[in-house]
Amino acid sequence: MTTPPRPTRPGLRSGAVLLPALLSGLLTALAFPTQDVWWTAPLGVALLSAATFGARPRLAALGGLAHGLGFFLPTLSWTGIYVGNLPWVALSTLEALYTAAMCLVVAWIQRPLLATRLRPLAYAAVPLGWVLQEAARGATPFGGFPWVRLAFSQADSPLAPFARFGGAPGLTFAVTALGVLVHVACRALAVTSVRRLRRVHGPAGTGPGRVLAGGLVVLGLAPLVLALAMKPPTDGRPVSVLFVQGNVPRAGLDFNAERRKVLDNHVQGTVAAAGRAATPPSLVVWPENSSDIDPFDNPDAAADIRLAVETIKAPILLGAVLDGPAPYVSNASLFYTPGGGEPGRYVKQHPVPFAEYIPYRSFFRNFSDKVDLVARDFTKGDRPGAFEVPVKGQAPYWVVPTICFEVAYDGLMRDSTLQPGREASILAVQTNNATFGYTAESEQQFAISRIRAIEHGRSVVHVSTVGVSGFINPDGTYVDKTSLFTPAARFGSPVVRTEVTVADRLGQLPEYAAGLAALLLLAAGRWSRRRTARVEAAADPTGSAETRREGVVV
Repeated sequence: MTTPPRPTRPGLRSGAVLLPALLSGLLTALAFPTQDVWWTAPLGVALLSAATFGARPRLAALGGLAHGLGFFLPTLSWTGIYVGNLPWVALSTLEALYTAAMCLVVAWIQRPLLATRLRPLAYAAVPLGWVLQEAARGATPFGGFPWVRLAFSQADSPLAPFARFGGAPGLTFAVTALGVLVHVACRALAVTSVRRLRRVHGPAGTGPGRVLAGGLVVLGLAPLVLALAMKPPTDGRPVSVLFVQGNVPRAGLDFNAERRKVLDNHVQGTVAAAGRAATPPSLVVWPENSSDIDPFDNPDAAADIRLAVETIKAPILLGAVLDGPAPYVSNASLFYTPGGGEPGRYVKQHPVPFAEYIPYRSFFRNFSDKVDLVARDFTKGDRPGAFEVPVKGQAPYWVVPTICFEVAYDGLMRDSTLQPGREASILAVQTNNATFGYTAESEQQFAISRIRAIEHGRSVVHVSTVGVSGFINPDGTYVDKTSLFTPAARFGSPVVRTEVTVADRLGQLPEYAAGLAALLLLAAGRWSRRRTARVEAAADPTGSAETRREGVVV
């Protein structure tokens, strides 16, 4: 005779879901800079998993929305620092809808599993759903917004080295799997305590459910064990690099009101650094927007840049805003070398919607006239960039530029790192954080660069107009980190490496695998539920088996 399955919780009150879900979002937000309490991320996942486990899909979706608002409103508060609350609340709400959809889908997958012996598999839907949710919001709408992903909260976590194997999606899976294990452990402890209080001693669980539960524990702990056992390598050929954080006259949207001053700050910082250097560096890196005066149209700007190049006697990689191609402007990285010649050029491939271009401008103007702050849209580059850096007496290496928010996009970073014939490289993240003032945005972006260093096994030169800037090692550690809104010029010795990590070889496979596994879970749950129903119907022809499936979960 079969054991009656334990069903979902049809009578669960909304408050028992929404309040813990909201708290879980606030708890998860603490894992991100500038709080940096990395272990609250798996705890937040555990609390959300517990709050929505067994809930009907609609109620689970509301729980996901509550979690999303509790999470995104604080972590993305910097988006409204100078443009008002509407863009901040709108973006946070949009992102929260993805967590609502995730919880709905997870509950839909879990529902048939909870009524069968495959019940332990219901827990696996949570990390799979989280990976798929982050993939969806990182691609849609308008190219997506993959900021504050769980992986990006783990730069100081013992889980961080797992980024070498699973990339950002794999690291998110590891965080959520750990969170689910916390949920399972707390649930088992609670059930055991209740049984002891009631002096109920049933037979030990047997069969496929126990085996699956053990398998889930192993699956959840495997990323942590692998991360702890495999420390990211930091070997390589050191090269001398200088970054210059020139600062701006004022923070805010009008940071470039004195564009010439911003350019002069970076020129003067480079010339002053040249006077301190015993030997020239192999490369100088300036940030995004270090020259908002187009040097191709302005001879004075070109002359100042050339002065800095010839004084430091090294190539300079700088960020510039270029006029064209008409009717657009370009956010570009320019590579100037000593001795003259046309600079190399990389154009940002992923301009930011509503910041560098306005989609459906006439429609969104109905909600805010601030869309016209972007007077001309930025064009979109069509290829990754890389510039060859000569080193006296040694083999050259490549510097691979990434501009601002591009560092958050998996595919773009992977394609840039894996350019054929340009494997011996360091990564340069050029950014301008002046438009976000003294908020957490700068630190959040620096944390993303740290995860990228681990994921791709590369040194990263992360440089901002106003900070924070620093040299990041291939294991995610950093040196010479700067403060906000202070001029700085720092010499460092990042190592050049050629490794292709497991994460780079896998590419998008972790996300595809998560989608396939979610479909298999759904199919397994529906198949097992139909099979259980047939067995119970044969054992009890009166039809009471269906009634037994409508009980309440302990």
